Amino acid sequence: MRVLLAGVIAAAVALSVTATEAQTIKRQYNFGARKLTFDAQKYAPRVVRYVTDEKPGTIIIDTRRRYLYLVLGNDKAKRYGIGVGRAGFQWSGVARVGRKQEWPDWYPPKEMIERELKKYGRKLPEKMEGGPKNPLGARALYLFQGNRDTLYRIHGTNQPWTIGRAVSSGCIRMRNEDVIDLYKRVPVGAKVIVK
Repeated sequence: MRVLLAGVIAAAVALSVTATEAQTIKRQYNFGARKLTFDAQKYAPRVVRYVTDEKPGTIIIDTRRRYLYLVLGNDKAKRYGIGVGRAGFQWSGVARVGRKQEWPDWYPPKEMIERELKKYGRKLPEKMEGGPKNPLGARALYLFQGNRDTLYRIHGTNQPWTIGRAVSSGCIRMRNEDVIDLYKRVPVGAKVIVK
């Protein structure tokens, strides 16, 4: 665990996050008895060969393989591991980054509040302030189609062991250090393809 935490801190420094954000990331990886099952060999970010006609800066999300690709050009992309929507919550299409937010607040949709109460007996708040305990994690990229918010996000997570799995209500999850890196690289208006 100490080696993992040292790696997390080193990654945070490499990403030029603030000291507060680095400590937040460190705390999120200290789960006590919970077994960490994030597969770094498979899902850690790396530059890969990726042939596409899309222009640099485009995000392409492969929900089946559980990867997000940021097109770099010259048949290269930066690939990140992601968590995707579970059965019945998947979606696909073309959108754009309509806005971005650091440590976003979370407003669960009414349908989710009702579903969680009915299925698990758990009452979700109408609003959760941004911070380390917030399910949207360190950053969020809000996906729009035209001027309409799709209610889908690319966001961080305080549950990094869910990367590589179909667990969300349709949003795309990334480890906090990965979404911080993506957030810095992608402007508002960037094209997002979900397939």
